Amino acid sequence: MGFLMNKSLIFFIGFVLLLLSWRNQDIDVKPNIILINIDDLGWKDLGFMGSDYYNTPNIDKLSQLGMQFSNGYAAAANCAPSRASLMTGKWPTHHGIYTVGSSKRGKSKDRLIIPTPNKTTLAQDETTLAQILNKDGYFTIHAGKWHLSDSPISFGFDLNIGGGHNGHPKSYYPPYKNVGINGDKYLTDQIMEKAIESVDSVNEPFFLYYAPYAVHTPIQPIDSLLPNYENKQSEIGQNNMGYATMIENLDRNIGLLIQNLNERRLFKNALIIFTSDNGGLFGITNQHPLRAGKGSYYEGGIREPFFFVWQDKIRAKSKSNIPITNLDILPTILACTGIEMNNDEYDGVNLLPILLDNKSELDRPLFWHFPIYLQAYKNHNSENRDSLFRTRPGSVIRFGKWKLHYYFEQNEIELYNLDDDIGEKNDLSKIETIKKKELLMLLQNWWKETNAPIPKERNPDYVE
Repeated sequence: MGFLMNKSLIFFIGFVLLLLSWRNQDIDVKPNIILINIDDLGWKDLGFMGSDYYNTPNIDKLSQLGMQFSNGYAAAANCAPSRASLMTGKWPTHHGIYTVGSSKRGKSKDRLIIPTPNKTTLAQDETTLAQILNKDGYFTIHAGKWHLSDSPISFGFDLNIGGGHNGHPKSYYPPYKNVGINGDKYLTDQIMEKAIESVDSVNEPFFLYYAPYAVHTPIQPIDSLLPNYENKQSEIGQNNMGYATMIENLDRNIGLLIQNLNERRLFKNALIIFTSDNGGLFGITNQHPLRAGKGSYYEGGIREPFFFVWQDKIRAKSKSNIPITNLDILPTILACTGIEMNNDEYDGVNLLPILLDNKSELDRPLFWHFPIYLQAYKNHNSENRDSLFRTRPGSVIRFGKWKLHYYFEQNEIELYNLDDDIGEKNDLSKIETIKKKELLMLLQNWWKETNAPIPKERNPDYVE
């Protein structure tokens, strides 16, 4: 009898230990990472962000499953520097990519000073998020736009679907001409189909960087979706039917990805991050009440839709107004995967304490530095300082509700209270002089700390 009791006790203890083992294994399973970085999608280009024109039911539903950030920013106002910062976790002052192509954009006679030279390719000695995850055992998939070198394979990706140095396709319809992928479908559909096939073939933890070329120009509509917008009206000025079909098609593809994750029971342990690389292109879409658009360092050029989803970890339907940036994505992902990091190597911060509801404030300034020129997209009112340039050389700091613009040509300053004036219409630099001085000192100290290049040399070609 004693033997039977001892045998039963041993069996029970063994069973409990097995359960604990299974539980610990479940806890230790690394999350799959899906980073969605849309091209040129503006802050108000989605239903959950306030669009009354574009149809985005799948993205809207996904955003409700996690935490939305109303003050989410890109690290730059156009694609190459923003993507370089996202991949490295570093400000442009550290990786040297400030724009696409030359920093001498626009006519030389209109440029008062000589801009800082620009790098067009990410240096090979930079370490990317993909390289870190790959070293930790993740299978890394790049799907869509890369724009930082000839191939993402040399920067830690195991698989490349359509990524190269090109910033946009020559055509969304086959043949795509300058995109390294073959197919008979609309490019956004083709890339997602191959991305899902790749995810289906992976057994180890994976990192999917889904960066579709959409909704960048050329605006090439999906004809079957055009009737959805023929008689649709918008109170915020969104009215481009072709662009609307591209957004709706993008939304459909993201819905297919989420459906696949659910069918394979991968959604529960998937960390999903959604954002855009810069603001929407002014004249094609509208971000009102935000001012201007892509290429500008007013809010319309840098503020983005931004949310995180991680089932049973990040509370559904949660919202935050804490200012964050895509520089924060790399350290946050490393924290979520348990990868040790040196905080001094990155210019963003780990957002996990905010995402898990342990922290409701983040007391730090955000900086942008653009010692370059970027010509206007069209010769009309683009809501920038003048009609010639979307960006003139300068820097920006946001700290709390305050945002200061500093322009290098003539040392001009603009100051805005974003709580009261999100549209940056009322320059308070001559009224709030103490706040102006405080932010300027922070900005000047940051220039020194980061060795930020400050262009000062006058351009001999300039015509007054």
